[in-house]
Amino acid sequence: SSVIKLLVGVTVRCSAAALCVGVGSFSDPGDLPGLAHFLEHMVFMGSEKYPSENGFDAFLKKHGGSDNASTDCERTVFQFDVQRKNFKEALDRWAQFFICPLMIRDAIDREVEAVDSEYQLAKPSDSHRKEMLFGSLAKPGHPMGKFYWGNAQTLKQEPKKKKINVYKRLRAFWKKYYSAHYMTLAVQSKEKLDTLEEWVKEIFSKVPHNGLPKPDFSDLLDPFDTPAFCKLYRVVPVGKVHALNITWALPPQEKHYRVKPLHYISWLIGHEGEGSILSLLRKKCWALALFGGNSETGFDQNTTYSIFSISITLTDEGFQNFYQVKKARIFVDLCRIYEEIQRIEANEFQYQEQIDPIEYVEDICENMQLFPKEDFLTGDQLMFEYNPEVITAALSLLTPEKANLMLLSPEHEGQCPLREKWFGTQYSVEDIKAEWMEKWTGDLELSSDLHLPAENKFIATDFTLKPSDCPDTEFPVRIAESSQGSLWYKKDNKFKIPKAYIRFHLISPVIQQSAKNVVLFDLLVNILSHNLAEPAYEAEVAQLEYKLLAGEHGLVIKVKGFNHKLPLLFHLIIDHLADFSASLDVFSMFKEQLKKTYFNILIKPEKLSKDVRLLILERSRWSMVDKYQALSAGLKVEELMEFSRSFRAELFAEGLVQGNFSSAESAQFLQYVTEKLKFSKLTAEVPVMFRVVELPTKHHMCKVKSLNKGDANSEVTVYYQSGPKTLREHTLMELLVMHMEEPCFDFLRTKETLGYHVYPTCRNTSGVLGFSVTVETQATKFSTELVELKIEEFLVSFGEKLNALTEDAFKTQVTALVKLKECEDTHLGEEVDRNWSEVVTQQYVFDRLNREVDALKLMTRAQLISWFQEHRGQNCRKLSVHVVGFGVEENDEERGGNTHGGDEKGDSTGGSTYGEVSQLNFVPVSPKMADATAIMDIPGFTEGLPLFPYHKILE
Repeated sequence: SSVIKLLVGVTVRCSAAALCVGVGSFSDPGDLPGLAHFLEHMVFMGSEKYPSENGFDAFLKKHGGSDNASTDCERTVFQFDVQRKNFKEALDRWAQFFICPLMIRDAIDREVEAVDSEYQLAKPSDSHRKEMLFGSLAKPGHPMGKFYWGNAQTLKQEPKKKKINVYKRLRAFWKKYYSAHYMTLAVQSKEKLDTLEEWVKEIFSKVPHNGLPKPDFSDLLDPFDTPAFCKLYRVVPVGKVHALNITWALPPQEKHYRVKPLHYISWLIGHEGEGSILSLLRKKCWALALFGGNSETGFDQNTTYSIFSISITLTDEGFQNFYQVKKARIFVDLCRIYEEIQRIEANEFQYQEQIDPIEYVEDICENMQLFPKEDFLTGDQLMFEYNPEVITAALSLLTPEKANLMLLSPEHEGQCPLREKWFGTQYSVEDIKAEWMEKWTGDLELSSDLHLPAENKFIATDFTLKPSDCPDTEFPVRIAESSQGSLWYKKDNKFKIPKAYIRFHLISPVIQQSAKNVVLFDLLVNILSHNLAEPAYEAEVAQLEYKLLAGEHGLVIKVKGFNHKLPLLFHLIIDHLADFSASLDVFSMFKEQLKKTYFNILIKPEKLSKDVRLLILERSRWSMVDKYQALSAGLKVEELMEFSRSFRAELFAEGLVQGNFSSAESAQFLQYVTEKLKFSKLTAEVPVMFRVVELPTKHHMCKVKSLNKGDANSEVTVYYQSGPKTLREHTLMELLVMHMEEPCFDFLRTKETLGYHVYPTCRNTSGVLGFSVTVETQATKFSTELVELKIEEFLVSFGEKLNALTEDAFKTQVTALVKLKECEDTHLGEEVDRNWSEVVTQQYVFDRLNREVDALKLMTRAQLISWFQEHRGQNCRKLSVHVVGFGVEENDEERGGNTHGGDEKGDSTGGSTYGEVSQLNFVPVSPKMADATAIMDIPGFTEGLPLFPYHKILE
């Protein structure tokens, strides 16, 4: 009989499975850092029963599935989903990774490069850099100090020098730790429970069981009880941000999951309403955000310790007063608040919307490692009992003298002589000033502005389902329309939950008039969110959610949650928009913060690539560089207030209400918007999409340097423009990309080892279609021009495969895509998102999926081949965007070979030196790309080119 624990369930969507192995990076051998993570990669590379290296991925792509895996400190999780009819075969293929994986030597050498690329992509991330620095503070010998990512150095170069046989060690690690009694499994499908159990026993009973005791680190307590911990660490971040992290390392708290003391304490400290710490800091204009608690990842909580941390995003003034910021503290303990949180979370659990099966089984298989079986479903969600002793015990440890302070700021540049070994993070360490420690540990007089939250008026108490007051419809119907706005409505009769979604798009002609106006609009939305943060926080606590988004052509308002109190929140948002105001201090604070936000976007290669591509394709679009320049030129608070008045003066409000509201109640939301904002109708229609440039029929390339000189990551996107074609053509393109996904991964990542992220994708740019292939690589390994040549090689080989495609294989892929489109929605939010996409783009094709399915069923293999050849031939409209990372000398850019190592200066990731954001930093195109026309001046390039009409994909 199977020794694997089993949980089975039902769903209306794809089938899914997840398996958790009770071993992670803590078990890495000292001489092979990252081995557990590497093994997670390697088990996917074929098995004895199914030897094809990418066979499982190919099988999933063919049948509309996906998979993933992750390695934590003490657990490794694998998961996949697939269409129900292929679930048993997928289970059998997947199980072989835990029964008899091949892990051949050749695959080992190549997959090291994928692990290394994953590590390189993580290096510019400040959150990962903080984790590595924090882990290095642990006692010598404690597993927290290990380098759990792994890279080419630890898994290839160093072992080679030391004559370590990685192949043998990898197999030995798998044999020792991938044992059935370490594993928990969750499967979810519409089969009968008995059938699922039969399948699991049949397939997984072959997983080996070695009988060895499970790795146990619970004796390694107090890893941060060292003199190095209770210090002030000044850190140079990659992004432009000021942040203060206050962290305590507590005894393991997992055993207290029924009380959840850290969750309770985090609710108090992280509270953002009136009387909260953040409220006080915001009034002083010292902080923008505050988060407190424990993320419950393996890094934050394991068998050796639990972290409690407070992270505060500071303003420039807050950075100068960071010692004062830490003084604002309050610790309280009241049963009334615990019961309130308990009630809120019980409501949410009872009426929760179903999550995607692949996410659900992942949660459950991990819960099975942590909780007794009666709490598998609820152990991570509910607060079962109030225990003041447990809460007080945790609170008593959150004392100033036991805290670690980490202060991040670009202003630390040049003052931080130390470097963390693996991520190159620059930092310094110093004792916390004695005078401040005395103030913190003495009788601290709390501010009178700090107090406990009042009773929450947003907690829902009425969960009745509303009777319908209009005929049921499959799709939204327009229930109100005037010159000022329109409203779409759909009653929820499928999920039958006491929740609803309200969404509005307030379209304005003034936003896109200039780069300055776009910036003022961003400021307006940010400050409006700031003004709402305190009064709307209680609504968020009560599981009501809202988002304010600065769209390209209007303000998007999204509200969702229990319908009983949802109107209160919606009215609050509209009231604040109608009475918008900004003090000089708040304006200055957000102007400074927005500049950092723009900059932090521009230093990410994938964001810069998207900005450049859309700048070329969309006429009248203002780039992030334009916005940064407009903000740097100086803005006044009076200009913001004038903009806010002009924005509200002339609007068109379009909304969607869906869920547990009647049509009469829904119509009142549009009425409230028009009456409260008192705007005039538009004098001329404002398009909600940009006009798109029709690329000439040849190859154009735009090549720019990354702005972060400490970042080796490059990105290459090769885009083929199609045009404003029909809905049928969009579906044909989706089918092509579906065929392309696995071969693309196999060719560019597995065989060519160009990078960790390689993918094809469909592009719908303001209604104009196209497809692209993207590779994220490192300049220390490959030039971007070599990467593009390899992408072209892939597309040639893919064209040959497409020509050889059998009729059966074509029909199998069509069926898979049809099944994906016919999948029932998992929860109401999915249906709302799809309908809202039609409203916000003013397409209104609510039956789009049905039309696409009909189009797919009429498609032929010849049409697919012809479409691909047409877009790859001499008349193709091709645009390449290269963002070039740092790590090779300028005169080495043309060598194009596999150049592991790079120059020492270029490979540094200190994050200390940036290019100017005054203009896009173009670099020359090499003779290798002789067929490409370099775009060195984007505005000049687009001038005079024809524009596609505003397009609606209807047919």
